Amino acid sequence: MRRTRKVLAAAFRPLRGHDLALHAAAVTFYGGIAIVPVALLAIWLSALVGGADRIRRLTGNLVEALPDAIGADRALAALVDAGLDLGPGLALASLLPATLYGEGLRRAFVSLRDPGETMVGWRGRVLVLPLLAAAPALVLSLLAAMPLATNLVTRGGWVGVGGIVLSFLATWLVLSPVIIWVYRAVAPGRPEWLATVLVGSFTAANLSGFLHGAVLFCAIPVDLGIPFGGFTAVGGTVAVGLWLYLLHVIVLAGYAATRQASAWLVSRRERAPAAEPAPTH
Repeated sequence: MRRTRKVLAAAFRPLRGHDLALHAAAVTFYGGIAIVPVALLAIWLSALVGGADRIRRLTGNLVEALPDAIGADRALAALVDAGLDLGPGLALASLLPATLYGEGLRRAFVSLRDPGETMVGWRGRVLVLPLLAAAPALVLSLLAAMPLATNLVTRGGWVGVGGIVLSFLATWLVLSPVIIWVYRAVAPGRPEWLATVLVGSFTAANLSGFLHGAVLFCAIPVDLGIPFGGFTAVGGTVAVGLWLYLLHVIVLAGYAATRQASAWLVSRRERAPAAEPAPTH
């Protein structure tokens, strides 16, 4: 236990002196603006590549599997319809708020590492564009695994547990390259590839688990408007914001661990004795 605490303390040392909760809340603000435009662009681009009918059919299975206690299924169905009907003009208009996500992430990472960087916002916006370009491959890969997973979940029992595991693995595999790119490119400093891949994949696994926790939360038949005077829309918005906040806490903590792992790899490489040159005759 002492060694475990020591390792964890070393991994998150870059967070010392920084208000992680405040930084996560700041990224959540940017994410709240960007999440719908990002989803719309991802659906629209995926439909351009895979066909609108295929996207509608694959997402239909996912909508049917989502809990309907607080309307998560209806929200996803409306989002898919809006994304499929987006069109080039609205897609171009959605691009500006969508790239705000990259700006928010870059600003948070820079504040944890190098507050003196210039043009932080534009760097983040530009560096997040490759993720939007890769959205069709990521979305189609995830949706391809969902029919089997949702079919297993609806059967219940241990078979349903297998469906949840399959959904978790599919989400993990799709999120892993996203988080690796975020830590390697969107974040400043370009940490070592090995550290980025290992910690980024571990972070993606945690995000996948929390996303499935959010789905479980949607199955709880609770009136989200009770704490807000009966305004259900306000309660739903706050609930989404809280889950986004938790996800960003994980992302920022993973970045701190990536930096530490990268620094450890670099220092170990520098301490390694240089190979002795072969004797010459």
